Amino acid sequence: MLDRYDVLIVGAGVAGSALAHALATSPRNPPLRIALLERSLDEPDRIVGELMQPGGVNALKKLGLESVLENIDAARVKGYCVADAGKIVEIPYPGGHEGRSFHHGRLIMNLRAAARRAPGVDLIEGTVTDLIEDSSSARKVIGVRASLKGAEEKKAFHASLVFVADGCYSNFRTSVMGAGAKSTTKSHFIGAILEDAVLPIPDHGTVALIKGSGPVLMYRISQHDTRILIDVKQPIPSDLKAHILANIAPQLPASVQLPLKNALDKDRLRRMPNSYLPATPQGRAYSKPGVILIGDSWNMRHPLTGGGMTVALSDIAVLQPLLAAVPDLNDWSAVQHALNRWCRERKALASTVNILSVALYDLFGADAPELEVLRTGCFKYFELGGECVNGPVSILSALAPSPALLTYHFFSVAFYSIWVMFTHPQPVPGRPEDKPRYAAASLHQYPFLLWKSVRVFYTACVVFGPLLWLELFAHEGPGRTTVVLGLLAALAVGTILF
Repeated sequence: MLDRYDVLIVGAGVAGSALAHALATSPRNPPLRIALLERSLDEPDRIVGELMQPGGVNALKKLGLESVLENIDAARVKGYCVADAGKIVEIPYPGGHEGRSFHHGRLIMNLRAAARRAPGVDLIEGTVTDLIEDSSSARKVIGVRASLKGAEEKKAFHASLVFVADGCYSNFRTSVMGAGAKSTTKSHFIGAILEDAVLPIPDHGTVALIKGSGPVLMYRISQHDTRILIDVKQPIPSDLKAHILANIAPQLPASVQLPLKNALDKDRLRRMPNSYLPATPQGRAYSKPGVILIGDSWNMRHPLTGGGMTVALSDIAVLQPLLAAVPDLNDWSAVQHALNRWCRERKALASTVNILSVALYDLFGADAPELEVLRTGCFKYFELGGECVNGPVSILSALAPSPALLTYHFFSVAFYSIWVMFTHPQPVPGRPEDKPRYAAASLHQYPFLLWKSVRVFYTACVVFGPLLWLELFAHEGPGRTTVVLGLLAALAVGTILF
């Protein structure tokens, strides 16, 4: 086994394995020699990375990896349904497109097998402990040091280019990108598997909106298994099972309540942080030369929309031809040029998926009166059907990667939410034991509703504006930054005057 390669990849998950296959099958003469290092080659057991949007399936096809979805008992996903207080609205994928959901570990094993079969790839089991830098070449990373399985001493591997794909808990993120590359965590998903559960609409993922808590996501991952992910905010209750039984289960569709209770009796609950990490452009002065982050080690979004694998695979599909055009991977200036193009070309899809995931979570996990109005308006917006469903689900599925289209629908929801607040019956306050009553707003309530409308629209701007800034403009040049700041200031002034 050689210790000198053209490319080293740290982490053989979705991103690392797909990248190894993509680079190995790129048209180069001679072919690249690639080392793919993974701490454990056993089948992983995780509660996320189990739902792939149609955009991710399309990316797999571009990479020649569509076969990894075969023979893993993967379920077809034809869309979503949103459940709120007994009401259900169907949100099918457009044009007959389908996603897939599966046991995460089975997909990873197929991806690793595909990478191992690719020409020039060595799949190596070992824990990478540190990056090797060339002290005479401006901190350039020239390799890694790893503890191999069964070996007493660490082994050094050298390469022209090093990729770090070690996931959301990356050990090397800050050393590559600096202390500013830190993720934020709003909540955790608590996961379990429901046996033989019946979802409200077959072959559709289900998002259940829970009053007083974050949303619950359910989707089938095999013939008999359905994944349930329950969003729990900080501080996490000390007795999770009791909390779920008392506060979550009664608000779920009736068909999944018994399977959930059975799962709580026999299965251990798993926990996963829901983190957000905007992508910082790579190959610039603040990042180390010779090394590139990819996948969740570099860019994360809320997993509510199931967009993580789609972004990672699409990133690789964009990066593959750009690196194939670099004759010598030792030429960091040429690699930098490719990275600059990559960061521009990936932005439409990645930013759309990322912004939607966090904004939708803020609406569905509403914990403020203004967000409650937006959540109600969002559900009723979906009930309108037509383009009010087709547009948002095209964005969610990564079939229409357009920040402009996302902005249009988000603020359409905001204005429609205000319309709903004025025109639709609203809950009438009363005693908890009384039957809920609803009534349309009366004329004397209009001044208060007008003031509340300002607050609702302002809240929509506060939710959406910073995300748009972080994803599209935060790392642009000073000229564009000034223009964007001016637009945001005008938006704020317009909101106040409104």
